[in-house]
Amino acid sequence: MNLNKLMKQAQKMQEQMAQTQAELEEKTVEVTAAGGKVTVVANGAGDVVSIKIAKEIVDPEDVEILEDLILSAVQQAISQGKELASGEMSKITGGLGLGSLGL
Repeated sequence: MNLNKLMKQAQKMQEQMAQTQAELEEKTVEVTAAGGKVTVVANGAGDVVSIKIAKEIVDPEDVEILEDLILSAVQQAISQGKELASGEMSKITGGLGLGSLGL
């Protein structure tokens, strides 16, 4: 086993992962709830980018439903963003699961 070759491969993989992580910040997923009245956009880095709420769904007498809708949409958007990231990282690692190691 050539240790230098292995180290170069690891360095190349690390560079590819860093580039992919930067690209994931630009890729987004969009989740809607309540028939499109709540929209949450998240990126592949797991950050919520925007939340849009239609005026007609805002009911001052029933804030809990709006809170639940927003929470659900945010959770789904983050989950889809993580799935996107996982898929992109597995292309680099060949399914080795190294993305969770922070390489």
